[in-house]
This record gives sequence, C-alpha cells and structure tokens, in this order.
Amino acid sequence: MAAPKPITRLISHVILDLDGTLLNTDCVVSQLLKPFLVKNGKKWDSKKAHKLVGKTPYESAAVVLEDYGLPYSTEEFLSMLTPMFNEQWCNIKALPGANRLIKHLKSNGVPTALASNSPKSNIEAKISCHQGWKESFSAIVGGDEVEKGKPSPDIFLKAAKRMNTNPPNCLVIEDSLPGVMAGKAAGMHVIAVPSVPKRTAEFSSADEVINSLLDVKPEKWGLPPFSDWIDDTLPIEPWFIGGPVIKGFGRGSKVLGIPTANLPAENFSEILLEHTSGVYFGWAGLSTRGIYKMVMSIGWNPYFDNTEKTIEPWLLHNFGEDFYGEELRLVIVGYIRPEANFPSLESLIERIHEDARIAEKALDLPVYAKYKDSQYLRNSLKDDSSATGNQSVVDSK
Repeated sequence: MAAPKPITRLISHVILDLDGTLLNTDCVVSQLLKPFLVKNGKKWDSKKAHKLVGKTPYESAAVVLEDYGLPYSTEEFLSMLTPMFNEQWCNIKALPGANRLIKHLKSNGVPTALASNSPKSNIEAKISCHQGWKESFSAIVGGDEVEKGKPSPDIFLKAAKRMNTNPPNCLVIEDSLPGVMAGKAAGMHVIAVPSVPKRTAEFSSADEVINSLLDVKPEKWGLPPFSDWIDDTLPIEPWFIGGPVIKGFGRGSKVLGIPTANLPAENFSEILLEHTSGVYFGWAGLSTRGIYKMVMSIGWNPYFDNTEKTIEPWLLHNFGEDFYGEELRLVIVGYIRPEANFPSLESLIERIHEDARIAEKALDLPVYAKYKDSQYLRNSLKDDSSATGNQSVVDSK
C-alpha cells in the first residue's frame, strides 16, 4: 500500500463515505442483480462490478442497462430494483474495521461526518441498522442535497461546512475513484481504501492507499492512535470456517517450502466477500490429529497474481505427510498485516516466516489462547481425548 504523503498541518475532522467504505453494499448489489439478470436472459459479470463503484443510484442504473442491454428506461429499472434494495438495507454488513474506526473517532472526540452519493433517506435507513452509528456523526450529507454528486467536491464541502471547519482540516476516507477525486477537489486529505481488488494503481491521486479500514493509522494524520494492537497483532471478532483439505496450486511446498492446507474457496464465497484480504492467524483443528497454531493468507497473492481470492492456511507443525481430504476447521482470531507484493521470492518467504513467528508468539497470549478450547474445534476431533499438536514453526517443511 502507498505510504501517506507528508502533511503540513494536523487533521481535526474526518469525513467517511458509506457504501463500499463502511458497508459491504457491493455484496447485496450482486445478490439482487444476479437473479434479476437471469430473468432477463443475462448473466452477472463480476468483472463489470467496478463500474458501479462511487456512482449515484441513477448513474449505476444507467451503467447496468447499457452493459447488459436491458430493455428498460433508467426510471423503469430503478422502480423495479429500488423496493428490493430497500428491503435489504439491514442485511448489509459492516466492513472489517468499520465499527472499530467509528467507535474510536467518537470516543476520542474527533468530529466525523458521513458523505455519500446515496439519497440521505437511504443513508439514514442503512445506518439505523448499526447500533451507535447515527449518533456518532456530527453531520450526514446525501447526494440529493447537492447539485452534483462525486466526483464533484460539493458533498464534502457541504459536510465540512456543517461541521464548521475548513476543508484543509478534513481527512476523507473513500473506497471509490470518484470519491477520491471529490475529496482532492475539495482541498482535503484523502485515504483511499479501494473496494475493487487489484486496482490500487488507479488511486495515485490519494494521499494514502490502504488495504482495509483495519490498516488505518490515525496517528499519521495527527489524530489519536488506536490502542488495541498487541505485539504486532490486532484482535478481531473470531470467525469460523471448515472443510476438507484439497490440493492447492502446488507452490506452497515446492516453491516456498511452506506447505499450506488449502480449503475449497468456492465453498466460502460469501465469507471471502465479507473479509478483507490480508494475513490472519488462529487455531486449526484436524479431525484425526489435534489442534494446532496456524497463520493464513486471504487474497490474490500479488506475487503470484492469482485470479481468484483464496484461503491458504499454514499449520505451524511439521506433519511429515500430506493429509488431503481430512476435515480441517479454523478459528481465525487475529490480524497481522495487509496483503502485499514483494520484489523477490526470497523477500516473500522471509515475510511469511516472520508472520509465522508473530502468530506463534501471539497465540500464547490469553486473548488468543482461550480459543484453542473452542467447541467448534473440539467437535471436529474424532477422539476427544486426543492430544493437541506440538506447535512449532519448522522451516524445513
């Protein structure tokens, strides 16, 4: 991710975008459009999804109609889709780090506004489903309150005015290119959190580009720092996945010397949409062997330029044999870093081993160690009396 450009003064106010930045709206959009397109003899193309990011509802509707050649006017299309979207507002989940960021800004007295291209009534309906959000914002500005939406700076300028501050005092956090352009046009500092994968290069005009809200470092902007990192790890709300171990790309052992226990990504498509790419860690249970420490990556692995988002856990134990087909359960409890590219294979391997050392040490901390006794893991064991694995990082795998 791009390092922040130096700032000449401290930031005092923050302005957040909503859809794609705080809320995983894209997931709901695809869920609703897929069956609608099927009824009209068309098939959803995820590669076209980026065209909808950062646009007003009207602009997005026009893009869909053109891309798929649907026989409706924009008004007709919106009249059919809008009621369906309205029913789904409370099903839109917060993106990783959203709740944490909002609570942090509020608890530290940082005035924060919400500025979105969506109509204000839609914004208020969406955030009403998330406890504590509405009262956390000093101002809320919708696309229907200004003459021009993003990439025009109007929304951000109005948000700054409602907070009684000047644009240079504001830090904007945005997921879309139109949003970044709007923030810069308003004379504000901008952090880009691209919601469309593998398009980071398009956000060069932003002052900083990060992988997810988990990677926001407020202190870089003169704001109060987070205090929840522990030994280079961030505790997260645990999540649970499991399935049979399958053969992966064949590069773990052969190329990296690091055998990963791959899970079928197609079984976790919804989970992969919910969780940002990056390096995580936690506990792994193998049905016939025991429970082990593990570190894992989620994402596209930029060095190998994957075309699909994958889950690649590394169990920190030397098994000495393959265990394809065995039931593997994972409890993911912490976050280490964003996904990154590396200049060489050697630097990638070095970083992976560093991730393993961080995870190995952190999992002994009480905040993480308690999940070793999770019933989710214990229930996967065929013999409940089986001993847990002897966890150790073995470099000669």
